[in-house]
Amino acid sequence: MDTDTQNQVRELLSTVSTPVTLHLFTQEFECGYCKETRQIAEEVSALSDLVTLEIHDLQADSELAASLNIDKIPAIAVFEGDKDFGIRFYGIPSGYEFTSFLEAILLVGAGSVELEKETLAFLEALDEPLHLQVFVTPTCPYCPRAVSLAHMLAYASPKITADMVEVTEFPHLGNRYHVMGVPRTVIGEEVYVEGAVPERMLLDKLKAAAQRS
Repeated sequence: MDTDTQNQVRELLSTVSTPVTLHLFTQEFECGYCKETRQIAEEVSALSDLVTLEIHDLQADSELAASLNIDKIPAIAVFEGDKDFGIRFYGIPSGYEFTSFLEAILLVGAGSVELEKETLAFLEALDEPLHLQVFVTPTCPYCPRAVSLAHMLAYASPKITADMVEVTEFPHLGNRYHVMGVPRTVIGEEVYVEGAVPERMLLDKLKAAAQRS
């Protein structure tokens, strides 16, 4: 980050009021974007006394990785202190996704969720867990909106986990979930929605997925 960007990020992070821990998973022989992802996480965490970075080796810390359901790298799990909300980044949070990364830190560190009453009521009544994967690329200007909405759902409900997945780094997942364009949000294994859709449209898809589970 250049000086201007650092100053902007520092100002944004000044609204963080509770400690945030970034758990970064990499490995000794770093993957294609592990080094760059680590650099981004280091630079961001250095701009706030309330943001801490912990770096883990996927193999050496395999028990921790398994407990967090992390099976690919680079991966970042965003915690409030030691509390896990199921907010994940798989792949480098660069380009437009740098915004998603900062918004996740602000979400966890400031605790402000703006979701509609109908959405909150659905989350409150949700019995079975739902896993959201938002497939993105760093050059997609519409993707951060989809990622941030998914992360808000995860923050608001212990039944929801939400991943940003940078599809060019994990092409096998792109093939598995038939990702032909981004953003594409996959809920569970069978329900999906294309584009940065309004909250109510995503809620309809969540309801459909919940009925299947």
